[in-house]
Amino acid sequence: MEERTRAYLRGRFRDHYRRTEITPPPAANEREWGFIPWTEGPGTTMVRHRSLLELGDLSEFLVRKRPRHVYFSAGRFRDPGAKSMHAKDWQSADLVFDLDADHLPGVTLGEDSYAEMLATCKDALVRLLDFLEDDFGFEDLEIVFSGGRGYHVHVRDENVLHLEREHRREIVDYVRGIGLEYEELIDTETVAGIGRKTPTERRTLRTEGGWGERIHAHFMAFVDELLEMDEEAALERLQAFDGIGQGKAQATLNAARNNREQLEAGNVTVHTAVSQLAERFASRAVERDNAPIDEPVTTDTNRLIRLPGSLHGGSGLETMRLERGEIDDFEPLVDAVPETFRGQEIAVDVTDGGTVELGGDSFTIAEGDQSLPEYVAVFLMARGRAEKEKE
Repeated sequence: MEERTRAYLRGRFRDHYRRTEITPPPAANEREWGFIPWTEGPGTTMVRHRSLLELGDLSEFLVRKRPRHVYFSAGRFRDPGAKSMHAKDWQSADLVFDLDADHLPGVTLGEDSYAEMLATCKDALVRLLDFLEDDFGFEDLEIVFSGGRGYHVHVRDENVLHLEREHRREIVDYVRGIGLEYEELIDTETVAGIGRKTPTERRTLRTEGGWGERIHAHFMAFVDELLEMDEEAALERLQAFDGIGQGKAQATLNAARNNREQLEAGNVTVHTAVSQLAERFASRAVERDNAPIDEPVTTDTNRLIRLPGSLHGGSGLETMRLERGEIDDFEPLVDAVPETFRGQEIAVDVTDGGTVELGGDSFTIAEGDQSLPEYVAVFLMARGRAEKEKE
């Protein structure tokens, strides 16, 4: 990036911060702060181990320094400005989750557009929130579009703030479905069999909440799919599973037809073949329903995380807090475009053209000197794909 491009972006970031009110996180003075300035060269230099007291008024700091990126720590400390982590004296930490679009299953780098990657990431966000709200019952959540590749969720319920790394790891394993044991989701009770001299065991998959409900939902969707097929197609579908031949397929289909209500209630002992088939859906549920978070972020009690309301220096988009009810309608490449960069065009020299979807429009941009809407030009410059044209 050339100096005139850096100078332009510094100035426009400053203009944005002059007109934007930034709300700091709770206990802001107990957190470490860090930022990355617009420095020369290909690398980045992180300035960290700063307290809010050292930075001064946050809004004034952002206008004065107009940083490329700005962060605060998940951790809270007695002395957040100390130069070593030990000297900071850790007290507690938010439970933070990070979803990055380019690390998600189902995203193909080089093929999926930026908009497609972010749409996949929003789906993953909704799954994560299901775990946090429904399975764990967390209530104090802050949801943030990162301004770049995905989303952050900050959990600040009092009962999680003091969790050590190993306990945070257990939460990670749960939302990722790591080490999920199907048998742990089965309730077993002894029942008297009609016409039988000896009692039998009834095994019931838990269907209300948690991984049991997710597995059961996938299994019942499959059962209903089978019951809508003709017999030949249903048997062929069953035999596509490893270890299910024609005889076991027929037994499974018969059991599904005759015991639909029992299966809906979670009773998987209607037939051995059905029980074995239901177990296979545990791995399917994990594959489809897990939240593919960046695991080290959640286990790190000292992690620096991007400040909501700040600008992302790699895109020019705003890091935005979102209310739970706003997620479905949120369009990051429209809603996170700062008003500061709307309404005018600027001249740039594009070095890496292509399609850019931004602001509700799709732009096919050739290489070379041209005028573009400023928010598109800022996006390209921030990503190293354009330079500010000489005046």
